[in-house]
Amino acid sequence: MTTTRTTRRTTVRPDSPLIPFVIQREGEEAAPDNLRLTPLGSGRYRLRYADEDPRDRDLRGVLWARCELGPVDDQGRPTGRPQWRMMHPLRQRGCMQTLRCQVCAGPARTPLGWIFLAGPSTVDPSDEPVLTNQPPVCPQHARTAAELCPHLTAEPTVLLARSAPLYGVNGFGYGVRDGNVQVVERPAGPIPYGHPLMPTVLASQMVRRIGAFRLLSLAELFTELERAA
Repeated sequence: MTTTRTTRRTTVRPDSPLIPFVIQREGEEAAPDNLRLTPLGSGRYRLRYADEDPRDRDLRGVLWARCELGPVDDQGRPTGRPQWRMMHPLRQRGCMQTLRCQVCAGPARTPLGWIFLAGPSTVDPSDEPVLTNQPPVCPQHARTAAELCPHLTAEPTVLLARSAPLYGVNGFGYGVRDGNVQVVERPAGPIPYGHPLMPTVLASQMVRRIGAFRLLSLAELFTELERAA
């Protein structure tokens, strides 16, 4: 999803009746990057595209990896074979930025907050901060997401959050090496907004910090939502 990708094995499930909106589809390849570095003075730089468009940056001004958008159906939903272990950067960013459901792209907020799902060993609720690159899900598609997402199990950890502020992005830092603009920093985890590296980062996923939350099972979640209805 970035311009310096490693080859990843994908698992295609053509028989799935519903494919999450954020999943990348076959043919949606990384677009030409045309990356440049603009000097800002005092040894600082800003990463940009030679033919940059306002859509290339998020609301915090961070540059994003380009990825082709495939054809859509008559309801505006992406088509093509799903690449199950990859999220399309623009669709992931859109759902995270507006806190919409990763499956249907509809509103995800419930009377009790937002539903975030986590698989085994992906989130440690005792750690601070608790971070996620997975957009929330709406109640209608919580179980669907658990069944389809390769990072989850049929009974995932449910984090019912009252708050989930933006934290930062997953991405790589760029610089000049051997006369070319290329990756020079590969952070081990999410990069927070405001980090000194951010002006030269090419982002591929948006990350939120899960604030006040409760841990539930799916069964407990649906019981709680039914009581709140």
